[in-house]
Amino acid sequence: MKNRYHFMNSVTHTLRASLRASLLAYACALLALACLLTGCSVENTDPVKLKDLEFTVVENAEVPEELLTIIEEKKSANFKLTYEDGGYLYIVVGYGEQNTGGYSIAVKELFLTSNAIYIDTNLIGPSKEEKITEAASYPYIVIKTEYLDKSVVFQ
Repeated sequence: MKNRYHFMNSVTHTLRASLRASLLAYACALLALACLLTGCSVENTDPVKLKDLEFTVVENAEVPEELLTIIEEKKSANFKLTYEDGGYLYIVVGYGEQNTGGYSIAVKELFLTSNAIYIDTNLIGPSKEEKITEAASYPYIVIKTEYLDKSVVFQ
């Protein structure tokens, strides 16, 4: 009886090992098939521009006081922020501390897509001919556009 039990136990163990190996082989085959069927594809992630947005560059005197306070707190480092007030969206881009004055900022693009507002700005250094101050400066730009309930993507 002991031999029969040992024989059955050995057969059961062999069957289990065989079943595990078969299941593993099937799982690998399914995974390989899934990879082949999905394939590789290149998706264009460039945003589709619906329209350019009109905007105004806001002088410090016209920036809401609360926003000016936030800018003062953040201006020593690069920063990007949005602020909504009175039906307008203010978009602010700061370039942190620069060693000298004479910097300006250009808005390359401000446009609307189906799910976001995109903004792209560029820091322009002082020209060689320009007389610059040797004191540190903190260039930033505040633009104002109509409020739209969209996320802002800074490029």
